[in-house]
Amino acid sequence: MPLPIIALAIAAFGIGTTEFVIMGLLPEMAADLQVTIPQAGMLVTGYALGVVVGGPILAVISARWPRKPTLIALTCMFVIGNVACALAPGYYTLMAARVLTSLSHGAFFGIGAVTAASLVPPEKRGHAISLMFAGLTLANVLGVPFGTALGQAFGWRSTFAAVTLIGVVALVALWRWVPGRLPRSHGRIIGEFTVLRQKPVLLALGMSVLASVSMFSVFTYITPMLNQVTGVGGHTVTLFLLVYGVGLTFGSLLGGRLSGGKLMPPMIKLMAGVVAILVIFWLTLADFWIALATMFIWGMFAFALVPLLQLLIVDQSAEAPNLASTLNQSAFNLGNAIGATLGGVVIDAGLPYGRLPLFGALLMLFALGVAVYTLRMFKHRAARERASMQIAENRA
Repeated sequence: MPLPIIALAIAAFGIGTTEFVIMGLLPEMAADLQVTIPQAGMLVTGYALGVVVGGPILAVISARWPRKPTLIALTCMFVIGNVACALAPGYYTLMAARVLTSLSHGAFFGIGAVTAASLVPPEKRGHAISLMFAGLTLANVLGVPFGTALGQAFGWRSTFAAVTLIGVVALVALWRWVPGRLPRSHGRIIGEFTVLRQKPVLLALGMSVLASVSMFSVFTYITPMLNQVTGVGGHTVTLFLLVYGVGLTFGSLLGGRLSGGKLMPPMIKLMAGVVAILVIFWLTLADFWIALATMFIWGMFAFALVPLLQLLIVDQSAEAPNLASTLNQSAFNLGNAIGATLGGVVIDAGLPYGRLPLFGALLMLFALGVAVYTLRMFKHRAARERASMQIAENRA
C-alpha cells in the first residue's frame, strides 16, 4: 500500500472511531453530563447533521485549494474538535464540539477519496479508495470496542483524548507522506454547484442514500433483534458486532477489487446479493451460528458497494470532484438517519424484530432498481456516442 494512502487510512480510522464510539458510551456520558440517554443520543444526531450540511460547504470553500494543505487543515480541525470534546464542561459545549468535529468528516472523506484515486494508475483507483475506507471499517472493528472499554474504565473524556492522539499521528503521516504536488480541481467554483444538475451524479447519490437506508434500517436495531430472536445478549452481541465489522473491512477491499473495470455490473450484483442475504438472515436469525455467518456476509456485500459508489461519483463529476465526492458522504449519513427512523417507525407500527431484515431487503430493492436504470442510461448514452462517431466518420 502506498504510504500516502496509509496516511489517509489512519485519518479515516480516527474519524470513524470518533463518530461511532459515542454509541457505546451514552449511559456514562448521560450520567456525567446530567442529561437523559435520549438527550445524549442527540450528540450522535448532531454529528450526522454536521456531516450532511458542513461537508459540502467546506468542499465548495476549498474547491481550488491545493489538496495536501486542505487535508492537513481538515485533520487539524478534527484534532481541535476532539480536544474540545475531551475538555467540554457541559452538554451544550460538547454538542458544539461534536458539530465542529463533524465538519471535517464529510470533506475529508470526499477530498481524500479524490486524492487516493489520483495517486494510482486509473485501473487501481477503486482499490486505492477501498484501502482508504478500510480505515473507517477498522474503526468499527478495533477503534469502537477499545474506545468504549477505555471510556468505561477511565471516563468518556479519556476516549476523546485517545482519539486526539490518533488525529495527531494522522496529521504527521499526512504531512510526511502525502506528496505536495497533487492535481487540483480544474473546474470553477460555480461548477461545484452545477454538477448537481447532472443526472448520473444525482442517480449515484440516490443509490448511496438508498443503500445506506437499507443497512441502517436493520443494523440500528441489531441488538434488540439478536436479544429477542436469536436469544443472545451481553458480550455475545459484541461478538456479532465484531464479526459484522470484520465483514465490513473485507467488503471494502472486495469493492476495490471489483472496481478495475465497469462499475455498474458488479454494483448491481452486490445489491442483488444484499437482498438475498437479508432474506436469508430473516430465515436463519434464530440459529446462532448461521446468523453469525450471515452477519459477516451481509457486512461484506453491503460495504463492498461503498468504494464502487464513491468511484462512480468521482468519474461522473470531473468538474467538481471535491463537492460530489463529499456529497456522497452526506448521502451515506442521510441514509443512516432515514434508515434508523424508518426502522423505528415500522417497529412502532407492529413489525416484529425478526422481520426487520425483510424490510431492509425491500429497501435495497429500490436501490437495485435505480442501479438498473442507471446502467441502461449509460448503455443508451454509449450507443448514441458510437452512432455520432460513426456519422462523423462517414461524413469525413
